[in-house]
Amino acid sequence: MQYIILFALLTASVLADVQPQFYSYSPAVGSGSGTSYSLTGEGRITAVRIWETYNNFVYGIQFRYGFIWSPVVGSQTGEALEMELNDGEAIIQISGKYAHYIQSLVFVTNRGRSLHAGQPYGHSFNMYPTHSEAELRFISGRVHGALTSIGAHWAVVDSVSDTTAGN
Repeated sequence: MQYIILFALLTASVLADVQPQFYSYSPAVGSGSGTSYSLTGEGRITAVRIWETYNNFVYGIQFRYGFIWSPVVGSQTGEALEMELNDGEAIIQISGKYAHYIQSLVFVTNRGRSLHAGQPYGHSFNMYPTHSEAELRFISGRVHGALTSIGAHWAVVDSVSDTTAGN
């Protein structure tokens, strides 16, 4: 019950600059074992960092909001792959594969760039917002050493209140 209340408060604070009718959620995929997480920050996502090991799954993930890196979810095991977003660029799709762990992740931007991590093994998934102008705001799921599940939260960002984008 405490997790639900904390999650609701966290969601409300992260989405304070978003119009509610433009919010959507892509339900979590994966086995869902371990401890729950929510990877959030203020403003727009400006970079993504993912840790993977060769021929294995996704161990950890981190977002940068504005100039501030979030805490790492999972572990910093293996090679770190990183993608910095340009001004006006946003994540509009997450796809990948899962078994017990999240086996692979692909983040796609509105400019057609992508970041691939992990190995394509297991069940496929594809996440995207329901509103055409929405972007990834944060992720949530569960972690047990490495990511065991991931869900995506999408919203249209009010550029007037977004101070990190320089608008």
